[in-house]
Amino acid sequence: MPTSRAPLPLPVLQADCTACFALCCVALPFAKSTDFAVNKSAGTPCGNLREDFRCGIHTRLRDSGFQGCTVFDCFGAGQQISQVTFEGRDWRAHPDTRAAMFEAFPVMRQLHELLFYTSEALALPAAAPVHADLRTALAKTEALTRADAATLVALDVPALRQEVNALLLRASELVRAKSPGRRKNHRGADLMGARLSGADLRGANLRGAYLIAADLRRADLRGADLIGADLRDANLRGADLRDALFLTQAQLNAARGDTATRVPTTLTRPAHWAA
Repeated sequence: MPTSRAPLPLPVLQADCTACFALCCVALPFAKSTDFAVNKSAGTPCGNLREDFRCGIHTRLRDSGFQGCTVFDCFGAGQQISQVTFEGRDWRAHPDTRAAMFEAFPVMRQLHELLFYTSEALALPAAAPVHADLRTALAKTEALTRADAATLVALDVPALRQEVNALLLRASELVRAKSPGRRKNHRGADLMGARLSGADLRGANLRGAYLIAADLRRADLRGADLIGADLRDANLRGADLRDALFLTQAQLNAARGDTATRVPTTLTRPAHWAA
């Protein structure tokens, strides 16, 4: 089995809303649904946004119909755009920055997401054969995060993602090969509502799988690759997610768990999970 994940070497990959100009509340659109109580177009401030760039209903987002906000993670892209790319000039005091700032933010988020995954892969001893290439990809991606807004907007993000993803997949294969038993391949599978209670999913490939409302109670997901897996409303009560590969805080926040759910030490048990 893979060893416990080491702390991420790049603390900038953790969102710091106090250093951001509420970009996720303005730049991104959302549609009225079970995740959002209203419609909002891209570039329009959310009606709950205060003048100090803080959310007026932050402590009651779920009760107010804004569950989608509680599962979003910019991986630190917000403060990077706000404090580095635009050098602390906010879009209210400097309206000329609005268009470029809002267009560059989604690009930066994808770059920071790639940095998050690459950093994790570099912390996995079993992935050592691909570490040199991962370090090169990390340096390249990190350099791009320091580019100006025009360069960010013109970046071919899909090509970069494909390049980095090939390395992440190789790292995943090396780590999962050490998992015991037959490793299941459910990559991109439609497992919405699937009954997987108590399932042995150690070392499984669940990349991009649809696990919406799946019953994963007491399932063993150690060493499973969960990159891009949709865990909205998945029942993780009693599940073992220690050493799950590429699991994010946003995925945990979107799922349902309890105090018996075992999570990686690098992540935090969501406050809304059952006791």
